[in-house]
Amino acid sequence: MKTRLFLHCLIGVAAAIPGMAAGQSFPAHPVKIIVTFTPGGAADVTARVFGEKLSELWKQPVIVENRAGAGGSIGAEAVVRAPADGYTLLLATNTHIINQVVYPELTFDFTKDFVPLGLVTSSPMMLVANPAAMPAKTTREFISLLKNNPGKYAIASCNAASPHHFGLEMMKHATGIQALHVPYRGCTPAVADVLAGHVPVAAVSAPAAIAFTKSGRLRALALFSKDPSTSAAGVPTFRESGVAELKDFSLDNYYGFMAPPRTPPAIAKKIEADVRAVAEMADVKKRLNDAGLDMLTLPSTEMMQLIRSDFQKYGAAAKDANIKAQ
Repeated sequence: MKTRLFLHCLIGVAAAIPGMAAGQSFPAHPVKIIVTFTPGGAADVTARVFGEKLSELWKQPVIVENRAGAGGSIGAEAVVRAPADGYTLLLATNTHIINQVVYPELTFDFTKDFVPLGLVTSSPMMLVANPAAMPAKTTREFISLLKNNPGKYAIASCNAASPHHFGLEMMKHATGIQALHVPYRGCTPAVADVLAGHVPVAAVSAPAAIAFTKSGRLRALALFSKDPSTSAAGVPTFRESGVAELKDFSLDNYYGFMAPPRTPPAIAKKIEADVRAVAEMADVKKRLNDAGLDMLTLPSTEMMQLIRSDFQKYGAAAKDANIKAQ
């Protein structure tokens, strides 16, 4: 009788902790990370570096699958509809927040429907200029020049309704400057046209421009992020520019992991802990930094706080600048 009672107690404890057994044995077969962009970009690099190390840690293959389309919404929807077992993960970016703003017809809510597993990296966005086409050498000089010449200058971005476009519009709105926005299909062509002098200034991801700023072919005016970047050392942030309207400016381009809704808490906790362990590895930090990425390790709770805060920022910017999906 005592043995039977003890067994009943054990069953009751296991039932009271959903996913406990699954969390202890996870993973028992290959895990898939869906990247919602094409290979080679910051999101893809992040997924592949972490996937390689997680595979070593878990003794199971971790497969990175690139599923691009609709600004990342196609891949995100595939994850939200995947089984809630931890075997399909999303490499999440703030582009998914923008999609929530500009695509009201989405069948899921990025700010509510996924299980966050923590942020891991950021790809700093920066304002760069062609020295021959843009006389301003600092952000303060740049803002002053554009205020005195409303509408005269054009500013490129990597894409319409991209984080770079939103950051640019937020900066324009804060300072009151007027400039024509020229969207490109990617940071590489935007940088190429600034180098050629077709557009004097661009808002781009640091990895696309950092080699040219170091060689002097481009001038780095400022970073959009709250904090300075290790991968773009020496480039001041907008906060450090001395422009009063930008003293609180902050916009990061970041990457992290998410799981489908209703993923058992024990499995989510294990994945988050293992992802954090990988983020602390010295060789991982070096590889990502060499690729132009900074470490941005935030736990799941802080990740969602940032996402919801940025959702408000992007929503306000979309309204102020009438930004719509194209």
